[in-house]
Amino acid sequence: MVVFDLDGVLIESEEVWDTAREELVRGRGGAWNDRATRDMMGMSSTEWSRYLHDHLGVPLDPDDINDDVVRRVEGAYRDHLPLLPHAVPTVRELARRWPLGVASSSNRPIIDLVLDRSGLSECFAAVVSSEEVERGKPAPDVYLAVARQMGVDPAACAAVEDSTNGIRAALAAGMRTIAVPNRQFPPDGEVLASATAVVPSLAEVTSDLVAGL
Repeated sequence: MVVFDLDGVLIESEEVWDTAREELVRGRGGAWNDRATRDMMGMSSTEWSRYLHDHLGVPLDPDDINDDVVRRVEGAYRDHLPLLPHAVPTVRELARRWPLGVASSSNRPIIDLVLDRSGLSECFAAVVSSEEVERGKPAPDVYLAVARQMGVDPAACAAVEDSTNGIRAALAAGMRTIAVPNRQFPPDGEVLASATAVVPSLAEVTSDLVAGL
């Protein structure tokens, strides 16, 4: 089984999430800072909503923070879905040979919207959001949940990740991990070196690569 992260792997989404969160923080009198984006990478919706409340000073209930940001992101994706190069052909190629899953920190409605608008929903047999498990990345919970849903040993799975916390999560789940480094927020060098394979783009995530892991 091959399990894909979503943000930074299939879609170039950090700028969209950044804009949505920053607009909310500044609009509500909070204090946005340069560390916020990296701090929140991999967090579940519960975790980043609490972060905006506790650390950035948004004076709203975390559930309301979550709903507001999700509405903004959904609107942006309906206007333009920022699919990364080779996302669609790579997913379709691997789906012809293995069952596929998604293990994402995005909210479930966002994941479903992206898969629907990209035409890739039919390619994925298991989809799990970090909001549906106890802990977000770098904890392995979301990856383990995908494997459980499919009845597959995590050690028999390959994960495709782009970030420090994502790579850590997949490795902690016991999965062989292909790193496609995030261009805007490159993974920590030591973490990247621990990945099973490192490739520059999704074009190199081929059936031959996965089979050889």
